[in-house]
Amino acid sequence: MLSVLVPGGSGQLGRDLAALASPEVDVTAPGSAELDVTDAGAVIAAVGALAERARESGRKPLVVNAAAYTAVDKAETDERRAFAVNVDGPRVLAAACSSRGVPLVHVSTDYVFPGDADRPYEPEDEVGPRSAYGRTKAAGEDAVLGSGARAWVVRTAWVYGVSGANFVKTMVRLEGERDTLSVVDDQRGSPTWSADLAAGLLELGRAIVDGGGPARRVLHCTGGGETTWYGFTRAIFEELGADPERVKPCTTEEFPRPAPRPAYSVLSNKSWADAGLTPLRHWREALSAYFAAARR
Repeated sequence: MLSVLVPGGSGQLGRDLAALASPEVDVTAPGSAELDVTDAGAVIAAVGALAERARESGRKPLVVNAAAYTAVDKAETDERRAFAVNVDGPRVLAAACSSRGVPLVHVSTDYVFPGDADRPYEPEDEVGPRSAYGRTKAAGEDAVLGSGARAWVVRTAWVYGVSGANFVKTMVRLEGERDTLSVVDDQRGSPTWSADLAAGLLELGRAIVDGGGPARRVLHCTGGGETTWYGFTRAIFEELGADPERVKPCTTEEFPRPAPRPAYSVLSNKSWADAGLTPLRHWREALSAYFAAARR
């Protein structure tokens, strides 16, 4: 019996976590307008209310922090705001959780790594972010893990969902607008459906409140397998019944962006499986399930 607070509840992951509410799992998922994680007073009050609600209902409290500044390119010129949301917010949240004895699961990203590896990244590999977004997320991890709270960091990657703006929705729109589409084929990662990730995070939450949680405090959780943005887009076209040959490969140099992207950001899910948690399904299978859900 869980009582879960999900800051960032209006985002795609937050909405999917809220959708998993059940008689066994009570989920409160406020958006940033309802709970600004940079507002210390509001955060302290929200965590306190969670602890009291859990106590009164006989449930066990848990915070899953899905709040984040995720505008990767905009962060290059707005790093102060990104720092406030991605570092100061988690620091305040972790302190509030520590003071009330509430465990915390903090969601992070593949962008904390430099992207120059030749094998999937493990949690203990050295970080080296190359963008403002990545720097703030790495600093947010440090703030959470150094807070004294019972906290776990879960890194994920290439997240898309039924709600909110994301890569899949952009490609669906462009399929209807263009005869051909050039997509980067030299950046590699693991697409992750937010609904699968949400289920995995709740499984981790149950393990934490029931048995103390994994000894390892940093875990990786993504969809299985790997691909490039080009390969991902071809699969999206296939799901739409469109000709995947309309998708053309290009290089990162041909598609410059304000923020540098990791060329290789595949995360190893071994730490997740080693913790006794259910690995997420292969990204291609998840994409088919996503489209089936989106059509309903």
